Amino acid sequence: MLRPTLMVAALAIALPSLSSSAHADANLDALRAELNQMKQSYEARIQALETRLQAAETQASQAVKTADQAEAQAKNAADQTRTAEVQTAPVESAAGSSASSFNPDISLILQGQYAHLDDIEHRTITGFLTPAGFEASRGFSVAETELALSASVDPYFRGFLNAAIDPDGSVGVEEAWAETTALGHGFTIKAGRFLSALGYQNQIHPHAWDFTTNNLMYDAAFGGSYTQDGAQVKWVAPTDLFMEFGAEMGNGYSFPSTTNNSNGLGDYTLFSHFGGDVGVSNSWTAGLSYLYGKARDRESAMTALNGDWTQTYFSGDSKNWIADFVWKWAPEGNPNEQNFKFVAEYFQRDEQGNLSCEVIGCVDSAYSSSQSGGYLQGVYQFMPHWRVGYRYDRLNDGRTHYGANDAVLPVYDYAPTANTLMVDYSPSEFSRLRLQYTQSQSMIGLTENQFFVQYIMSLGAHGAHQY
Repeated sequence: MLRPTLMVAALAIALPSLSSSAHADANLDALRAELNQMKQSYEARIQALETRLQAAETQASQAVKTADQAEAQAKNAADQTRTAEVQTAPVESAAGSSASSFNPDISLILQGQYAHLDDIEHRTITGFLTPAGFEASRGFSVAETELALSASVDPYFRGFLNAAIDPDGSVGVEEAWAETTALGHGFTIKAGRFLSALGYQNQIHPHAWDFTTNNLMYDAAFGGSYTQDGAQVKWVAPTDLFMEFGAEMGNGYSFPSTTNNSNGLGDYTLFSHFGGDVGVSNSWTAGLSYLYGKARDRESAMTALNGDWTQTYFSGDSKNWIADFVWKWAPEGNPNEQNFKFVAEYFQRDEQGNLSCEVIGCVDSAYSSSQSGGYLQGVYQFMPHWRVGYRYDRLNDGRTHYGANDAVLPVYDYAPTANTLMVDYSPSEFSRLRLQYTQSQSMIGLTENQFFVQYIMSLGAHGAHQY
């Protein structure tokens, strides 16, 4: 009786468990079916996206091919046009480059100033035979406007043009030269018209001067700057210490030389420059240059002993030595906040030949002179955008002999000097405003107080200037 009872109880307990297990199996089957359905749906959507991606890539590839074909057709048309233009031009275009490849750096320098000067009819530097035209204009003037273009010609040459528009409206070529870029071994050759590498200040264009006016030394020696029409050879030594050596040969384009309309040389220049760093904050350069020039009827002017203003004409040899030194300081080598530059130059000139003039009693007579002079200047940027500067000029008229004209032309014992102060503000690297005062004693018996207000504006890319 007991055993049947136990069997009935066991069946009663097992039946609900079996029912629950069957129900769980049914739920699992449903989940599996739903998961399979979702996988099939996502796979279908992914397949559709891949199909659309392949179609888009095919369209893009076709578009690129179409663009390449259009570009090739346009290039062929341009080449045909250029070929026709070259065939009708007097000179064939180098390297077959298209006109669109000419993309030079172009800059326009605008300069203007106001100068308060004494009313002096004939400005000279006492004791020196100087050319006319180096003095500043009174009142308002546009000063000199410069238009510069520079570009690489090809892998072997580069070219530069600087056209100057003078205050009187005349346009002249200040520089126009070509220079090698691939000779190697530190050599370069330059040919054309260029500012000579003698001295320090000579290679700097007026808009990059530290003062509105040039120093007395360059005004007396060159009438501003010495320009070559000729060729230059330069070599930079492969050493840690900067060492540069060079020579120039020209036709005597600039004072104190003259062009002689001959096949021979009118002048030649030898120059050397050295430089290096002292720690992180200091650097220096020093140089020595020699200029030999031939003059034929070189014009100057002076006041004769009788008080008449007369032209003079010199023919002979001019030998010039220039020594220059520059020291620059910038804390940790960064000049943006503060910097200081010191410059000193000294020149010695010996001339020998014949001199004639137009005053009564003047004859063509032997002439010789030995003269010297120089300047010191310092410019300090004490905070961003602001600089102050001071320059001291002094010349020595030395020994001058007019031969038979000693009774007609004056011989002085005088040392022309000038003291100059300036302050300028540069809102950016493209603009500068300057105020300058100069006490000039360049003429015997006269102390002149000169005031200048100047602006300099640079439009477009302009190459960096020398050290």
